Amino acid sequence: MILVTGGTGLVGAHLLYHLLLENESVKAIHRKNSNLKAVKNVFSYYSDDFETIFKKIEWIEADIRDIYFLEKAFKNVTEVYHSAALVSFNPKDYSKMRKINIEGTANIVNLCIDKKVKKLCFVSSVATIEKSIKSKIIDEDCEWNAETNNYGYAITKYGAEMEVWRASQEDVEVVVVNPGVILGAGFWQNGSGAIFSKINNGLPFYSEGISGFVSVSDVVKSMILLMNSELKNERYILVSENVSFKEVFFQIAENFDKKLPSIKVSKLMSAIGWRIEKIITTLTGKQPMLTKQSSKSIHNKQYYSSEKIIKALNYKFEPILETIKSVCELYKK
Repeated sequence: MILVTGGTGLVGAHLLYHLLLENESVKAIHRKNSNLKAVKNVFSYYSDDFETIFKKIEWIEADIRDIYFLEKAFKNVTEVYHSAALVSFNPKDYSKMRKINIEGTANIVNLCIDKKVKKLCFVSSVATIEKSIKSKIIDEDCEWNAETNNYGYAITKYGAEMEVWRASQEDVEVVVVNPGVILGAGFWQNGSGAIFSKINNGLPFYSEGISGFVSVSDVVKSMILLMNSELKNERYILVSENVSFKEVFFQIAENFDKKLPSIKVSKLMSAIGWRIEKIITTLTGKQPMLTKQSSKSIHNKQYYSSEKIIKALNYKFEPILETIKSVCELYKK
């Protein structure tokens, strides 16, 4: 029996579909009032018979912060895919991120050890991998530096990884994946899905920062292949290509037949923008669209290598232009 956490998120929803295609027995954790319809919507992108496939999931209401209800979910579980996390660049969410990302992962790890789970796959992030001093290419051997990565999300994901490695010392086989920016369909109001929505609505801004991008399908396919392999106690960067935000934004706009973003965001504009946004959100209590950390990240130029997983699994990633085209087509539906 397989257990999936974060099943109502982008990675989790697509993962559930691919697992069920292999006729796996799957449980999925969801919190009270979570949006199961969004998961069903993702299934509808893949199959006309999505209702039948969706009904195969054994949904369990639980919170990874609550060990009592979480323990019930682990009954008869042999493999765990842990993708539940809080992603935020808002400093106000730091305490909550520690609770969910670190303490929640510690609960998952403790139950994996206690219930003698065979293998655990953890979805981390390239945020936990430091830029190399010797090379501009970032790979799995680049060590994380707390002094240069002192923002909440990176800290809590790194802390979560440390909990996962603890499981590897207690006879639980572990694989960790570190995806770049994940592009996929189904969640259009948050994460990378919001980029598609904003550009379709006429987003005029772009930046020339560079990062690693990957399709959600490649992420979940890699996870399943790793779990079904003999590979264990290793981490793998999942990035199809390193491209600029400008190129991604332009390609999305072209696929939507929209006007290309025309205003290049400078570092000065970002610096002013996040400060204004901070004042507005302080007065209104709303989540900021731009924070100090995100204003910096859109200008960074990071280059990641996926050679390790390509060699380990003989894996071939989908080109990002093809990913953007397919996601845009699904958005139009």
